[in-house]
Amino acid sequence: GLLKKAYELSVLCDAEVALIVFSSRGRVYEYSNNSVKSTIERYKKASTDSSNSGSIIEVNSHQYYQQEAAKLRHQIQILSNANRHLMGDGLTALTVKELKQLENRLERGITRIRSKKHELLFAEIEYMQKREVEIQNDNTYLRAKIADNERTQQAVMVQAGAEFDTLPTFDSRNYYHLSLLEAAPHYSHHHQDRTALHLGYEAKADPAA
Repeated sequence: GLLKKAYELSVLCDAEVALIVFSSRGRVYEYSNNSVKSTIERYKKASTDSSNSGSIIEVNSHQYYQQEAAKLRHQIQILSNANRHLMGDGLTALTVKELKQLENRLERGITRIRSKKHELLFAEIEYMQKREVEIQNDNTYLRAKIADNERTQQAVMVQAGAEFDTLPTFDSRNYYHLSLLEAAPHYSHHHQDRTALHLGYEAKADPAA
């Protein structure tokens, strides 16, 4: 079945196919639409050419990376010098024209820095103004709540005072007068009893005299 598949592959793909199979018993089965030996030699040659081309590609890649690294180092050096110039260092090697260009760059940079600073300051001032309005509104609301609570407490106190005024007033004189009235019948009855006893005692005493 494997040899048949190799044949079909060579026919369908129009390819040069060589197949070598070793069985478990050591028998060798071969198939090739051309020659097994010539196919193997062709494979060796193709592998050698591929290895050589790979080496060439590797060398070219190494050279490319070296060139790119050199370019990056040069750019880093340029940026480092420019930074030193902006800080006022290393100016002795510059010409008058280069110094003028550096001055213009610094002035443009300072202008942008001031513009950004003013923008941030205005934004901060606007934020503080908004916060001031919010705080004033909060204070107004709190004052209104406090005044409302005070009015509510005053209303409760007034209502409690009105209810207290409707209660009957206490007069000690009236209380003393009522107490005497309640005690008068008891006193009169007791006095009458004592008078009767006294009169009876006198009536009994007269005959003996």
